[in-house]
Amino acid sequence: MPANTALGTPSSASVLLRLTTMAAACLLTTACAVGPDFKTPEAPKVSGYTPQPLPHQTSTAATQGGEAQRFVSGMPVSDQWWKTFQSEKLNKTIANAIAASPTLAAAQAALRVAQQQTRAQQGAFFPMLQGSYQPSRQQNAVGTISPTLTSGAPIYTLHTAQLTVSYAPDVFGLNRRQVESLKATEDAQYFQMEAAYLTLASNIVVAAVQEASLRAQIVAQQRIVDINTQLLDNLHKQFQLGAVMGLDVAAAETALAQAEQALPNLQKQLAVQRDLLAALAGKLPSEGIPETFTLADFTLPKELPVSLPSDLVRQRPDVRAAEEQLHAATAQVGVAIANMLPQLTITGTKGGTAEIFSQMFRDGNVFWSLVGNVAQTFFDGGALLAKKRAADAGVDQAEAQYRGTVVTAFQNVADTLHALDADADVLKASLKSEQAARKTLNITDKQRAIGQVNLLAVLNAEQAYQAATQATIAARANRLSDTAALFQALGGGWWNRGGGDIAQR
Repeated sequence: MPANTALGTPSSASVLLRLTTMAAACLLTTACAVGPDFKTPEAPKVSGYTPQPLPHQTSTAATQGGEAQRFVSGMPVSDQWWKTFQSEKLNKTIANAIAASPTLAAAQAALRVAQQQTRAQQGAFFPMLQGSYQPSRQQNAVGTISPTLTSGAPIYTLHTAQLTVSYAPDVFGLNRRQVESLKATEDAQYFQMEAAYLTLASNIVVAAVQEASLRAQIVAQQRIVDINTQLLDNLHKQFQLGAVMGLDVAAAETALAQAEQALPNLQKQLAVQRDLLAALAGKLPSEGIPETFTLADFTLPKELPVSLPSDLVRQRPDVRAAEEQLHAATAQVGVAIANMLPQLTITGTKGGTAEIFSQMFRDGNVFWSLVGNVAQTFFDGGALLAKKRAADAGVDQAEAQYRGTVVTAFQNVADTLHALDADADVLKASLKSEQAARKTLNITDKQRAIGQVNLLAVLNAEQAYQAATQATIAARANRLSDTAALFQALGGGWWNRGGGDIAQR
């Protein structure tokens, strides 16, 4: 059928009827949407996260934060998992951060953008109705061409108003595939938003634990400074009595200076950590946050969830986002194929024109047209074929990225399980080392007082105790941080927010 042909004859009307019938039939069946239909990738067929089964619970240590942690397979993951640390300060900080974080605000806005882009594309399922009004003042060259008006007047005013209805039947599913791709992109953005929530909460927990660790290290270091100060005072008194040499005093002064030197660095780290917490909470460093954290503010969760491997790919926001990106890429193949097929459009126009505005729709001044058009590209230099091949390659790329994301997700869980099991052993060993170092320091100091050992032995014992104390603090903090890392690795429980069903997303 020639392009832009008025369908006023019976044969033309019958052609339009056949085209409309074909379009309606195709709209009623998904079989007319060309291209591959997306299938959700299967979960990895594994029964665990580590090559060898890990113990069902960790070891214990006789100190705060040294409790055993039990791994519970299939245990539900709370959407507010950070509350398992039983810290009101932490709960308040995270709640305030969720309300004020610019990162979350940006993720929410990005989701709204994706939603409206999907809605805009869905509008192509419906006919487009447009109205226009065109007034004009003209003069015809009646000596050369025929007059425009039946009256033959060369100068005239013409008013024209019309309504135009245009519709492109989605015969081969071009628009359906475009909507499908945009909807998948929207879902991917939703999961990216959930990942932003999870990352924010995890970062705050880790930052708060790190602040608590630094405060404990500062206290321990200050204790070392006090010990050195007391030792130096005693040496000064003994030196005045001639009981020790000046070399012993100088060595003690050096040890005290080294202990004091470590304090400013720890205090700097604490200040930086406070700035980080303020930024995570959506505040300027000068505003800060009112909450301060110590290790005593946290309770180590005694039961930890371990989701089934088959569930992990449905729980992790990054995996779900990668899945939806694969879905969007698959739909784009259908778009590329549909663009290679005939494109059908139907346009109807009705309007009126007259020299006087009020007479535009009188008998004889009304016009109308019904036009159908079928367009098929026969040669484009291979452009459409290249776009189809690019879409195929996009699917391969998205599929590989999805597999990589799944591998990383399983690695994250395995890493945190290994870390939690090892953290408990490290804390137990560190505590034992700290107790032994403290005992050695006390004995050595007494021996020095009675002249059995020199000052160097005391300083060596003191350095060993200092290192053991800092190791114990770090081990306690690592257990808390790695516990948060496990909740993050499992997806953070977003699907349990408001009783939602994970299968609905």
